[in-house]
Amino acid sequence: MQEYWELYMKNLEGKPASVLFNAGISMEIDEIKNIYPQIAFVKVALKESSEKGLLSDSEEPEIIYLEDKLEASLIKFRIGKYVGRVISDGHVTFLYYLQFTYNWQDFLNFALDEFESYEVTSGFQEDAAWNYYQKLLYPTPREWQIIQNHKVCDQLKAKEDNLYLPRAIEHKVFFQSEYKKEEMIEKLIEEGFKIKDELTNEEGYKGISFYRTDKPFYHDIDELTLHLIDMLEIYDAHYDGWETSIVKS
Repeated sequence: MQEYWELYMKNLEGKPASVLFNAGISMEIDEIKNIYPQIAFVKVALKESSEKGLLSDSEEPEIIYLEDKLEASLIKFRIGKYVGRVISDGHVTFLYYLQFTYNWQDFLNFALDEFESYEVTSGFQEDAAWNYYQKLLYPTPREWQIIQNHKVCDQLKAKEDNLYLPRAIEHKVFFQSEYKKEEMIEKLIEEGFKIKDELTNEEGYKGISFYRTDKPFYHDIDELTLHLIDMLEIYDAHYDGWETSIVKS
């Protein structure tokens, strides 16, 4: 399995949650789901609950150590793979896909021997379709867009960009079919965008680039791109991200 981890925030049953998951295995599910058919969890009640779905500064080191100990135990007993964790509603839940379950209790005993002060629940069940990974851990297209937005914002910020300053932000869109292309362009122009170039992606789909003056600050770009995703779907088109130039104070 490939190791490529992503962290993002989502709403889970009406409460904020932070989700850390191994995105690298998403292309391998069909190959490995029969090898690891059980989903297992270790759920830990936090001593210092956060309404934002995050660990407190004081408790984070111990929880990270617990996470490392669980992974070391998983490797020791060779029973499965760690795929992600969810922090929400005063708990952190670690998720694993298991190849074997006969030594699950040995895994727990070894991993949790130093953490008797925590309230821990655990269990496992069949999930041959990997529904927990695909529907709980894996982001929706909207959540993926926020992940990518914040990566670009972080890169701009690292180069001393002032994210609050408006500038031309260029976007790309590709069509599943082009029968609503002209209607879509009219809508973009109505919303103040200017059309730039005709595009073709690696799969051969046609598209366009367009731009408008906006702020690339985290919340602003999230609101804008999520609006574009929803709007463009009406025209049978797929939003494909944005880019901009660096603007310093």
